Amino acid sequence: MGGIAALAKQAGHQVTGCDANVYPPMSTQLEAQGIELIEGFGIEQLDLKPNVFVIGNVVTRGNPLMEEILNRNLPYISGPQWLAENILQCGGIPDETHHQGGQNATKRTAKRSEEAGTSAPKWVLAVAGTHGKTTTSAMLAWILEYAGLNPGFLIGGVPQNFPISARLTNSPFFVIEADEYDTAFFDKRSKFVHYRPRTTILNNLEFDHADIFADLAAIEIQFHHLIRTIPTSGLIISNGRVAALDGVLQRGCWTPVERFGSTDGWQIDADDQVTLRGKPQGALYWELLGEHNRQNALAALAAARHVGVPVAQGLAALSAFKNVKRRMEVRGVVNGITVYDDFAHHPTAIETTIAGLRSKVGHSRILAVLEPRSNTMKLGVMKAALPDSLHGADWVFCYAGNLGWDVRSALLPLGDKAIVENDLGVLTAAIVATAQPGDHVLIMSNGGFGGIHERLLKQLQT
Repeated sequence: MGGIAALAKQAGHQVTGCDANVYPPMSTQLEAQGIELIEGFGIEQLDLKPNVFVIGNVVTRGNPLMEEILNRNLPYISGPQWLAENILQCGGIPDETHHQGGQNATKRTAKRSEEAGTSAPKWVLAVAGTHGKTTTSAMLAWILEYAGLNPGFLIGGVPQNFPISARLTNSPFFVIEADEYDTAFFDKRSKFVHYRPRTTILNNLEFDHADIFADLAAIEIQFHHLIRTIPTSGLIISNGRVAALDGVLQRGCWTPVERFGSTDGWQIDADDQVTLRGKPQGALYWELLGEHNRQNALAALAAARHVGVPVAQGLAALSAFKNVKRRMEVRGVVNGITVYDDFAHHPTAIETTIAGLRSKVGHSRILAVLEPRSNTMKLGVMKAALPDSLHGADWVFCYAGNLGWDVRSALLPLGDKAIVENDLGVLTAAIVATAQPGDHVLIMSNGGFGGIHERLLKQLQT
């Protein structure tokens, strides 16, 4: 929703937004663009008198502002639908817009400037999957930028090759992170069904979002809804290692398919040599960690090739790719101790993130610091998978505050190397007491984690 706000601003709107617990980097990015942020959902915000309220999916019935919007029969629309109608598809931009709800910036008022024109139809390149959407979207946008195609984009993080997470341009190409989470309280379809992509990456598919999906089969249904929207002139780029994706495609597919990670499509070997159906394409030289990022790179190369970017040019672009903030981002080095920030919160992502760091640091100690904060984690659905996902770390520190299940019991298989605390200050002190020069402290959370990164770096200096 923060990205949609930025796009609305760039399209000529005056934009405001409201949310609870707004935090960086999205909050600072929006403020830098002149987008006013309002804390909370007070009904006095109706005095802004927008033409339409754009509603994010964190807003539920019972939200005071939303209830008043409904009671007064005021116009509202979901974020994905507004984006589709006003940016991705041909259509006019409404005179005023007000957005409510969503990560870090969500109720916005907008007034169209006289200079703003209408959106041209876009060639949408969508990146879907349980993991890697943000990173792969950033890779793809950067490849197109490097090739001079000046793409628009909407990415669910801050790519370090760009100064912003969302950009509107005159280019026909638009890269979007295509999320399977539901659209809004009044539209329970996945967000990505609104985007109508021509080029689509299916990175992987696992059970997640237990707060809205009963099982993997329910998510597969939504992925097939996405497949149904892709034209025959398009391209699906699918992870050949994921049986669940093959199952989705077997339900019905009307679009050509290229696979990566399998012998009949795109592959990368131990020497980082890239091949397509066995034919050499060039080598990938970069500093990113982990096999998951190597597979992300293959998907981005394939998608860029579909819009005309030669593979050699895509590989050259990736050699200059700087990743996304909060994806194995080094926050500081103090007394020989390196502190990283990473967005991993699903067991699979936790395991691959630790494995990627291990491939870099060898036998140096890894101190994994986890906040189980996602809705799925809070429900405890993934707790049985947590010990195995953290096994590659030398020490594990877990914050158990605000959870309704017993983290200590769940992590018993890790033995004495797992430390669980309900108090963030106590947890930070335990990390400081354990850390030694040469250690790598990997902090994993999909939220702000109470500013633990700054706390830790400060305390390590003393």
